[in-house]
Amino acid sequence: MNNNFRAHYNKIKIILIWILALNWLVAIAKIIFGFISRTSSITADGFHSLSDGASNIICLVGIYFAGQPTDRDHPYGHKKYETFFSIAIASILFLVAFELIQGAVKRIFNPVIPKIDIYSFIVMVTTMVINIAVMSYENKKGKQLKSDLLISDSLHTRADILVSLSVIAALIMMRLGVKPIIDPVVTIIIALIIAYSAFEIMREGSRVLCDTIAIIDLKRIIDVVLSVSGVQTCHKIRTRGRSDDIHIDLHVQVNPSMPIKEAHKISYSIEEALKKQIPEVTDVVVHLEPKENI
Repeated sequence: MNNNFRAHYNKIKIILIWILALNWLVAIAKIIFGFISRTSSITADGFHSLSDGASNIICLVGIYFAGQPTDRDHPYGHKKYETFFSIAIASILFLVAFELIQGAVKRIFNPVIPKIDIYSFIVMVTTMVINIAVMSYENKKGKQLKSDLLISDSLHTRADILVSLSVIAALIMMRLGVKPIIDPVVTIIIALIIAYSAFEIMREGSRVLCDTIAIIDLKRIIDVVLSVSGVQTCHKIRTRGRSDDIHIDLHVQVNPSMPIKEAHKISYSIEEALKKQIPEVTDVVVHLEPKENI
């Protein structure tokens, strides 16, 4: 296995282990305090943080599979396992959102007056600061390492931050005398935020798994191809794959009298030029055609 390939996934694994530890620390703090203070929004926020930790474990499993080298059954590698497992995270988030809404509706018809004090705010603000640091770090590393799982997980954490802000707002309103019903209402808002994050993750993952066109400037591809000596025109460009594993399929026209050996060299040169100029490209299929009336 290529050492750079192994190092890439080891970096992602280490990041996920640290984030898992922080997420569970935050989750336990929120859940314990939520039960003690009888504040369902804090408890809900804690279980959301706990789901962050569960998603980290799924990410670690996904990274294990994605980090495997190419083999006879997977000539294109295993990188799409990373995308596949990001959709598994989204499925769990949808389930969490449903459970939270169900519990909040019960609280609306059977309200419980929560205990609100300065410690409630301290717990929420402290855990939110930790989440902001985690999200910023994970998102930054996800973009650097071109990792679907890290970026998806950072979206999950971003939702957690919005959730915490909503909970703090609910605590302030209840402190000012607003009816306790605001607590389950905020819990429902939390659930909707979680569901939307799940939708974002699933939409991006399905784009990759269904071979939607890769996000890359076609003009950039054309410019690189036309810079290769012997290429007359370039057309029928198709792209697919992950942002760090782009596959390109294109047609180029050359002089019809060109020897096949020369044409083969041009094909090879196009592949090398694209991979050099656009590092995210990992596979290029060139279809050579004779250009008539040159």
